Amino acid sequence: MRRLLITENITADGRIEMLDEWFNPAPDGGIQDWLEGMECAGASSNAVVLGRQTFEDFRGYWPQHTDEPAGAYLEQVQKYIVSSSMTDPEWRNSAILSGDPVEEVRRLKDSDGGDLTLSGSITLAHAVLAAGLVDEIRMLMFPVVQGRGKGLAAEGTSIPHLELIESRPLRSGVVLLRYAVTNG
Repeated sequence: MRRLLITENITADGRIEMLDEWFNPAPDGGIQDWLEGMECAGASSNAVVLGRQTFEDFRGYWPQHTDEPAGAYLEQVQKYIVSSSMTDPEWRNSAILSGDPVEEVRRLKDSDGGDLTLSGSITLAHAVLAAGLVDEIRMLMFPVVQGRGKGLAAEGTSIPHLELIESRPLRSGVVLLRYAVTNG
């Protein structure tokens, strides 16, 4: 069985929806430090699970930036897109999952292979968290308070216990946080 890891950029007040211009990987020029944090956040995965909108955002940017670590990783890794409307992903190593999102992710988890990372994809992240499919939450917490927008979990979703695996401040002011999702 594969593990499902959620990796999110998040504000200090727990918002992952980017309504303001807070997502700046290096406000103090620490781009390399932030990239190392990103690499650590996805290091154990050999596949990425994305919702359609996040996939389209990634596809519109990363194929032209394969000289950067994240771009090189995304170019070679298997990408699964959960979408009922997409017919052609137009990016190599991509497969469309058109069924029920929770069941599609459950099927992937039950298959052989390495870890799966879900990044961005707020609606999908909320669904798999609510369904209890997530094994680890990895956050890159930015030192800003947005005060509005969608958070890590949908309203009414409860995760009773998280076990801290790692906490690492980066020179840029971003903090890498890793938590195992446990049953108590």
